[in-house]
Amino acid sequence: MDDLGCVVWPPEPIRTERLVLRGPEARDRAAFIELLASSEVHTYLGGPRPRDELEREMSGVPQSRPGSFVVDLDGAMIGQILLRRATAHRRPAAVGKADLGYLFLPRAWGFGYAAEACTAALDWFVGVLPGEPVVLATQTANARSMRLAAKLGFTEVERFEAWGAEQWLGMWSPVTPTA
Repeated sequence: MDDLGCVVWPPEPIRTERLVLRGPEARDRAAFIELLASSEVHTYLGGPRPRDELEREMSGVPQSRPGSFVVDLDGAMIGQILLRRATAHRRPAAVGKADLGYLFLPRAWGFGYAAEACTAALDWFVGVLPGEPVVLATQTANARSMRLAAKLGFTEVERFEAWGAEQWLGMWSPVTPTA
């Protein structure tokens, strides 16, 4: 995955009704470790990373890279949104497009935070890279992710087998106002 090119990073924090999307800070380290070590979060992502390994590898301030937003609720990290360029992908339809990814702590599931945060990130994306489509890949067995993709307006491009499971690739294109 590559960065997003000429996008100035980090942007000003993005505020929604309940959330703030911002760059990572030192106070997010414990939440990042919890997120990456969670077996629940990584059920459809190949499994969690070992907590002790994450503790050793992660510096005081988690790495900031273009397109990586911390999702903050009331001053605490509850998840992460990633928008990054798909320079190499299992599916040709995704190559070169921005790829949306998201991870949320289980305690934040079921409240609509993922939809709110992803919508804000996609709105930001349209502002900095207008007209560019975005792809999203998820396992078809991940019902929550499939519902979120539909709610966000992603449409199916194809299904394919990878990592021992059926995968779904969807595409989202910004709405262009008609004159």
